[in-house]
Amino acid sequence: MSPSTPRKPGSEQPEKKTRPGKATPAAKAASAKASSAKGSGARASSAKSGSTKASSTKANGAKASASGARAGARTGRRAGKGRPGTSSSDLLGLLVLIVTGSLAACGWIRNQGGSDAPGGPVTTAPDGAQVTIRFLDVGQGDAILIRSPEGKTALIDGGRSAARLTDALKQYGVTRLDLMIATHADADHIAGLVPAAALNPRVFINNGLGGTTQTWERLVAALQDVNATFVKASNQTVNLGSVKLRVLAPPPGMPDEQNTNSVGLAVQFGEFRALMTGDSETPETEGWLAQERADVRGPFQVYKSIHHGASNGDSAAWLASVRPQNVVISVGQNSYGHPTDAALRLYRQSGARVYRTDRQGTVTFQGRADGTYTAETER
Repeated sequence: MSPSTPRKPGSEQPEKKTRPGKATPAAKAASAKASSAKGSGARASSAKSGSTKASSTKANGAKASASGARAGARTGRRAGKGRPGTSSSDLLGLLVLIVTGSLAACGWIRNQGGSDAPGGPVTTAPDGAQVTIRFLDVGQGDAILIRSPEGKTALIDGGRSAARLTDALKQYGVTRLDLMIATHADADHIAGLVPAAALNPRVFINNGLGGTTQTWERLVAALQDVNATFVKASNQTVNLGSVKLRVLAPPPGMPDEQNTNSVGLAVQFGEFRALMTGDSETPETEGWLAQERADVRGPFQVYKSIHHGASNGDSAAWLASVRPQNVVISVGQNSYGHPTDAALRLYRQSGARVYRTDRQGTVTFQGRADGTYTAETER
């Protein structure tokens, strides 16, 4: 272990594809119809503040959506395992559009009218409390574990290795997940989420683009088996106890592919802030900058390198906005040249301290509400 002193604020193989990931117009229409019915049901149901347990209206909405997809979507896609007539990718594409209203009613997740709109009720943390953010060493991939001072947990991505992710969760005593986010559907971000679904995440957020691999099918099936609520990223605020998570939806006009539709997440605990944006590429970061979002303006004490330090990820303009104090590169042995010299040069020019999970193992930050923090590496 190599703890630091408190600081002040200031080879991967492609998977077999099974089908396209986009829903047809007919399926989208069926989803919109189900969404209307879902909203009415959500308003009629009662829920305790801070709870996102799926209600019977969710099941009814999902059933209606699946029925509509079977009636209207003739895509020739292979049906999801155990769910004849509709693939798991189709079903997820429908589900993510119909549940946000009921979650907003609970106060745990609130859609933002704009990037600066407030979230729901926030728990007040005791003096000296800390948020813990661990960038897990899962090889070539991303997996970030966040724990609030109250013990609420969120897992953002799960890496390519199910075994490594499972071992890491056991190592850090995680027995329950409150929130799971897949920034996008590439295997090096979601394979580890499949076993993690057994920890009963209440809510699953993704970019709304169905994946095209068997791993994606397994993830959707595993989440359905534990009745997780599917939500499409749409600039929500999530209150993880006293920690506020700002979800960054992909900006409009992105190319129809996974990386440039990565979901971003800005973490805030008092004056302590962290930012992670999956495998975003330059068009997406430029889109966020054009929106003049306050939640991507630094400084950030902690920042996750985009796309494992790829040359088409971070840019000088983006880092000038983010102003990171520390950059964590989640990377393992790979044939892509990650992290690239260009990315490493950008980080040096920004003045940030750089951590790498391939060299230092899991990297942990513990942030306090006054903006001070400690950093610790596994080796």
